[in-house]
Amino acid sequence: MKQWQKALAVIAASASLGILAPPIQAATDASKAAPAKNLAADPNAKDLILKGDAKCTGCHDEADEPTGAATMLELNPSVLAIGKTKHGTTADKRTPTCVDCHGDSNDHRLHKGSGKPPKVDRSYRKGTTTAVEDRNNSCMTCHQKDPKRSHWAGSAHQTQDVACNSCHQVHAKKDKVRNKVTQAEVCFTCHKEQRAQYQRPSRHPIVEGKVVCSDCHNVHGSIGPKLVKRDSTNETCYTCHMEKRGPFARPHEPVTEDCGICHNPHGTTAENLLKQRPPFLCNECHSPHGAAMPQLAGQSAALALVSKNGVLYTQGRGCVNCHTQIHGSNNPARQDQNSGAPTPQFLLR
Repeated sequence: MKQWQKALAVIAASASLGILAPPIQAATDASKAAPAKNLAADPNAKDLILKGDAKCTGCHDEADEPTGAATMLELNPSVLAIGKTKHGTTADKRTPTCVDCHGDSNDHRLHKGSGKPPKVDRSYRKGTTTAVEDRNNSCMTCHQKDPKRSHWAGSAHQTQDVACNSCHQVHAKKDKVRNKVTQAEVCFTCHKEQRAQYQRPSRHPIVEGKVVCSDCHNVHGSIGPKLVKRDSTNETCYTCHMEKRGPFARPHEPVTEDCGICHNPHGTTAENLLKQRPPFLCNECHSPHGAAMPQLAGQSAALALVSKNGVLYTQGRGCVNCHTQIHGSNNPARQDQNSGAPTPQFLLR
């Protein structure tokens, strides 16, 4: 008899005597003999990530997969990704635990049976019945001490019932709103008008991720208008555009008042983020060159004649062709030929 035939005969004889058992049957018998322990009810269960999380991770672990059925298995398989976030830094004594955010949730934890358990005390899922104020308070318990969030109470987002989890994903390894490339998409979920403006030819490089909404805005509240990070729109713009700050000997009044008078920072069809192109933008305040036409409201006709050429149309179809220092000028004043008094240089170079 050949060697392989002898081996088959030995295996067949062993199986008939019960010496060998099929692997699948053996695994099934082992599972029946030793049922899985309920870690949620085991006081000696070890924590997986956070201090005291064994009472939750006994069910909520990396093995969970959504089934679509209303059972205990309808869980979030990425719940343990919180360990890769700052909320999972165990070396930091400020790190919260599961119950700090979700509450004790005893009815949820101690539920028995195959049916869907009661909801946790505080839920942050889409369609949750937990009030926005309750969700935000659980976050502000820790983050209220952060100076960047000290003006949350009474801010535009707080008064509009925007929840923290409307923008943030606490359990996600990478929070989209904290990523420069994806942050704008989170903001555009509500700010539809700004989404359209950023598709215009003149805009900040938001889509490319070089400038993000949080570079200019503090969404958690500020003392400036429209949630800008600084005390005013101008101070926020000067963070990058330092050359426009001055001080200038001859400032342009709209520049010192508010950059938003001429510019739309979210995007325009005119160059340099202007709301409309010159001379039409300039003509909102200034009248075209004329022999006896005041340039600003309240000016006398005589002042309008100073250094004017008397033409009744805008030269070169663009004011900045001559008035190049539109944000302010330090040019010295010249002496008027008739009165000898110094005259303004009209923001010329």
